[in-house]
Amino acid sequence: MKVRALRILVLGLLLASGHALAQAAPAPLPAWEQLTPQQREALITPVRDRWNREPDQRDRMLERAQRWQAMTPEQRAQAHHGMKRFEDMNPDQRREARALYGHMKALTPERRDALREQWKKMTPAQREAWMRENAPPRDRDRDRDRLQDR
Repeated sequence: MKVRALRILVLGLLLASGHALAQAAPAPLPAWEQLTPQQREALITPVRDRWNREPDQRDRMLERAQRWQAMTPEQRAQAHHGMKRFEDMNPDQRREARALYGHMKALTPERRDALREQWKKMTPAQREAWMRENAPPRDRDRDRDRLQDR
């Protein structure tokens, strides 16, 4: 009898907590057309500020926006996943990712697969040497300047 009462109590608590969580879920936000002018302005302001603050980046910003518009929903989901993974990386991992991405985007799918397999077999020292040799120009210039400052 005690076991049955305990099971009923646990089940009741689980159902109550699930019901509370379901009620706590926020309502979906409206479509753009239903946003207030203040909500629209809050969304646009950071982009406008960056556009005005970084005129040398405008071509890049516009190109990215156009590329985003051309993506399928699946491609956008993949891009979001990649951005999240990149945000979670430490600086060294980001440097590796930039070097690999910059190099791999020019390769054929077969050569990409071969490089992936080669990368898995490399020691940390070999990876570091590969990154120095294949770093994107921006990273290569920064590393060169850092070495000259020593």
